[in-house]
Amino acid sequence: MTSNFRKIGDFISVIDNRNTDGSITKLMGISIDKCYIPSVANVIGTNLSNYKVIRRSQFACSLMQVSRDQRIPIAMYEDDVPAIMSPAYVMFEVSRPEELLPEYMELWFKRAEFDREASFYAVGGVRGSLDWEDFCKMELAVPPISEQREIARGYQVITNRIKILKKINEKLETITQSIYQFLCECDSPKTERNNGVVADVLLLQRGHDLPRSEMNGGIYPVAGSIETIGYHDQYTTKAPGIVMGRSGNIGNPRLYLCNCWAHNTTLYVKEYRNSNPFWVFYMLKNLNYDGFKGGSAVPTLNRNDIHAISITIPSIERQNAFANDIIPFLTNIEHNKKEIHQLEEIAVLILSNLTCLGSVK
Repeated sequence: MTSNFRKIGDFISVIDNRNTDGSITKLMGISIDKCYIPSVANVIGTNLSNYKVIRRSQFACSLMQVSRDQRIPIAMYEDDVPAIMSPAYVMFEVSRPEELLPEYMELWFKRAEFDREASFYAVGGVRGSLDWEDFCKMELAVPPISEQREIARGYQVITNRIKILKKINEKLETITQSIYQFLCECDSPKTERNNGVVADVLLLQRGHDLPRSEMNGGIYPVAGSIETIGYHDQYTTKAPGIVMGRSGNIGNPRLYLCNCWAHNTTLYVKEYRNSNPFWVFYMLKNLNYDGFKGGSAVPTLNRNDIHAISITIPSIERQNAFANDIIPFLTNIEHNKKEIHQLEEIAVLILSNLTCLGSVK
């Protein structure tokens, strides 16, 4: 049995090209999720000639505070238009592309196991940073270049499909929001509307605590303040369920077309009072929650404050007609979300199995 594991430093070389003529103004950074994002730094009055230039297929990373964040912000630049980045970033490129495909190396960096290993080496560094020498000593599996191309191509097909589905969902959500606005502003005569408060159409309830250890199985999603945070074998909310953030990230109502468990960081609709759940969802979605954030470090949403908000209530007939119009769109959105979840699981599996390429007979 032989090994395909090689040191990262054997295949890369540091690059340090500066924006000396100031011709490049596209300033980028890297998020903790290993994605390039437009920098939010205030560079007014800053001399950008000292900033580093990054080009397609080159890598940038931040080795600071790795042990604290348990992740390395690192990614390959894929845009044809060059950008500049802070001098604090370390940049490198693959020096032996005939043996190691840059797109394959990026997949190795996306692995959760890679971040855990980097965090281990960073423990002894100053401020939890990872030394460049230790980074170069870390190993990766280097199978034949043809196999690398096949893996990178397969992963790209999956991620491209995920991007397409997310864009479709954005379009569908825009359409449903437009239908709701039409109901509110144009389609429903005043004789079919009543003035009231949120409590006239629903009752909110605080979510229920659930240990993390019990979120690893079951068929019912556990709704957190922002997104689904796990799955459980029991539910607290029957479909269609509406859940919103109660603590930390407040507001942001989400619609579940299946039974779910509402976590204690949320509020959920326990009772509908002569109202259609789908209209209720869009009504809650269009409320302004900024006034409830307050000045505390952890904003908390009180259900009584939501209950007291003044609203205009269409007749139940108009609510039902609205629901009939948008349900086909919501069904497509839910179908796409399920496919996205399945594709993301496959992508994680591909990354996890890269380690198996390190041993050959």
